[in-house]
Amino acid sequence: MLNDEELSKLRKAGETAAAARSIGMDMVREGVKLYDVAQEVECFIRKKGCGLAFPCNVSINEVAAHYTPSIGDKRTFGTGDVVKIDCGAEVSGYVGDTAGTVEVGTKRYRSLIEASKHARDTVAEFVGVGTPICEIGRAVEMCMMQNGFRPIRNLCGHQIKPYNLHAGVSIPSYNDGNTDRLVPGMIIAIEPFATNGEGVVLNGQPGNIVRILRERKLADPKTQEFFEYVRTEFRSFPFCARSCDFPDAEKHVKDLVRHGVLSSYAQLVEAKKGMVSQHEHTFYIAGERAEVTTLP
Repeated sequence: MLNDEELSKLRKAGETAAAARSIGMDMVREGVKLYDVAQEVECFIRKKGCGLAFPCNVSINEVAAHYTPSIGDKRTFGTGDVVKIDCGAEVSGYVGDTAGTVEVGTKRYRSLIEASKHARDTVAEFVGVGTPICEIGRAVEMCMMQNGFRPIRNLCGHQIKPYNLHAGVSIPSYNDGNTDRLVPGMIIAIEPFATNGEGVVLNGQPGNIVRILRERKLADPKTQEFFEYVRTEFRSFPFCARSCDFPDAEKHVKDLVRHGVLSSYAQLVEAKKGMVSQHEHTFYIAGERAEVTTLP
């Protein structure tokens, strides 16, 4: 179980991430740049005294996750886009991880968006100490199937530990038969993805997000200096060049990926190009009903 100081940090991270998510979702309109949304979300998180647990993901339509705009990205939202805003704040390694979905200018995919939200909120009504993992997945799948959609089966909720965004336990969005139960003190993210496609994602093009894979002495002093900067600034968390306060960050990121020091995340694309919606909260498992740390 967390002590009072640790719980305070977890709550601050969650409250900050929730407010940042709302800011990002409110900004999503036709003609607005993806870059501007991501920058505004991340600037807010930092102004609140938190670190970035990962770059603000701005994933559109069939892209379920792992896209963040690059430096100088000119892409804008268009009418009918289904936009997932996924962001995270951290305080001394304690993370608030949250996401929501917005449709730009139309209501064609309103039921799809409601399906992932309903699934997340249904889980919030019963999850707590002793809940079997398979029951979470069963509830998510039933919510979506009742509304004519499928969960994405190879994207899971996850346990979170300090400085470890995806730690230990995975929580599928279907009944996988896992009867292991949630225990006191766990921090978990529940993030149902709903789709009108096949229900599987495949790796696409790089999404501008990276993480440190290994340490290696680098010949170029500036690249070495950049590596030391990101190791201090982001530690074990994913990051992107856009979020770095360092000259020529994009060049250095590419160099470090090429040298095998950084690993690049691929965009996760629905296998049949189906539309995808996502909703996510972070939960602290401390009683019969878990505390949702990422409420607005």
